[in-house]
Amino acid sequence: MKFLVITNAPTLQQDQMYAAYAPYVKEMDIWFKYVDDVAIISPTKYNQPLLKQTFKKQPTVISIPLLVFTSFKNTFSSVIRIPIILWTIFKACKKADHIHLRCPGNIGLLGCFVQILFPKKPKTAKYAGNWDPEAKQPVSYKLQKWILSNTFLTRNMQVLVYGDWNNQTKNIKPFFTASYSNSEKEMPQTRDYLNKLNFVFVGSLVEGKRPLLAIKIVEALQKQGNEVQLDLYGDGILKDESQKYISNNHLENFIKLHGNQEKKVVKEALKNAHFLMLLSKSEGWPKAVAEAMFFGAIPITTSVSCIPFMLNGGERGIIVDPELLTALKAINKAVDNTESLKRMSKLASNWSQNYTLEVFESEISKLLNNV
Repeated sequence: MKFLVITNAPTLQQDQMYAAYAPYVKEMDIWFKYVDDVAIISPTKYNQPLLKQTFKKQPTVISIPLLVFTSFKNTFSSVIRIPIILWTIFKACKKADHIHLRCPGNIGLLGCFVQILFPKKPKTAKYAGNWDPEAKQPVSYKLQKWILSNTFLTRNMQVLVYGDWNNQTKNIKPFFTASYSNSEKEMPQTRDYLNKLNFVFVGSLVEGKRPLLAIKIVEALQKQGNEVQLDLYGDGILKDESQKYISNNHLENFIKLHGNQEKKVVKEALKNAHFLMLLSKSEGWPKAVAEAMFFGAIPITTSVSCIPFMLNGGERGIIVDPELLTALKAINKAVDNTESLKRMSKLASNWSQNYTLEVFESEISKLLNNV
């Protein structure tokens, strides 16, 4: 099978091999196990730091320019390039046995248009963003969702989305992402919710993840007389601002920035944490939430994307509004009931441990073999 991936994610050279963003590579390595030849259409330049990993099965890479619409100059040059990119995608689709779109993204949108011309070819699309029909999103995202959902324009395609939403077309398939294997399953340790409470933040230190709000919530809990600890794992443009806030308010004794750490370090932190704090503005499938739940750490999250589905409306975690006082009130209410927290931790672990890498690989195999 000739497998074609159309993606906005840049494919880069590393030690004379092709590499890309590590979590994306880990997933695509599983897809690539079940195909003979792989081609990727993507940009091949990226001017920012990126956690890279090489593909196990090296693809043929078809380079296209990155589309950028942040200024008049960038927009003008990007618009000029679109016909060339569309033609490049069309030629590659003609040669492919299976077309795989990675959405949302500018290149994914162009792929959505081109795939209409190949109604008989097997296709899949991974929509890694927020599929919530009511979500406020850019017009380009809504357009991609509309095309992918339209079974007249989009034929012979299964669209993988995060969450189980009402009133979806027959080609929309609820899906998930996995981080841990069956061998990593273990009974979560029994946590003591009456004494020191350990909070963990895992994610980029960027505005969309609201790390400063997480810091301020834990600070407020400490001021109320609670013994607390917050460890933040990740990096980003808000790192300096977060560290400055911690230093200026003398929070170093119980709030620490650890930067990016290896998987095993984060895994141990989640095993020992009482709570994961992730107050995102938007998510697709928040892996940090699923990973925390896997080991019984209770997520404290906002109600975005498929999070209410993951937490079963609050049965497996604490859903809060992204505002200091209301979030604090909800957390205090939950912490007052230790038996409820123990039950929540167990339910979270039981649910998350259903979504292992082995299950994920089995589902991908079915998709590629039209089972």
